[in-house]
Amino acid sequence: MTDDRVVVAEILRARGNRGEVLAESLTDVPGRIETLKQAQARLANGSDVSVEIEQAWRHKELWVLKFAGVGSIDEAERFRGADLWVPFSERGQLPEGEFFRSDLVGCELNDERTGERIGVVRGWQQYGGPPLMEVDVQGREVLVPFVPSICRKVDLAEKSISIAAPEGLLEL
Repeated sequence: MTDDRVVVAEILRARGNRGEVLAESLTDVPGRIETLKQAQARLANGSDVSVEIEQAWRHKELWVLKFAGVGSIDEAERFRGADLWVPFSERGQLPEGEFFRSDLVGCELNDERTGERIGVVRGWQQYGGPPLMEVDVQGREVLVPFVPSICRKVDLAEKSISIAAPEGLLEL
């Protein structure tokens, strides 16, 4: 999330010769891209443009989007590198027990057994396995898998996550 907007996809480049774009989904909400009809695109020059999404379909690990009124490669090329976003008020809903990564940034990690403060979530990394929290632990970055066996309790109101860290995890 940035300001009062939520980025749902990054537009990588034009695709095909009918004005389609290739995009990478950045949303945690299942089904969000294929049901999205209206959004804003923040272009490389910083300006925002309203877009109507006529069609969206998966292509391998990415998404192909067709915007209304965009019918050529040249017109689609305008969107290269753009962020596709919606207002924060239109952020989708996650199933019970799931969390937006942006909501967890800034959360304090605490040891489940002792209650001792471990560090603060500063960001995320994803490498094909479980998402990894980038945690600032005494001035160094530690990657902590965001999985139920480690992250036992998330309290968004308190901005805290209780963890049961396996031996050696915080020393990596």
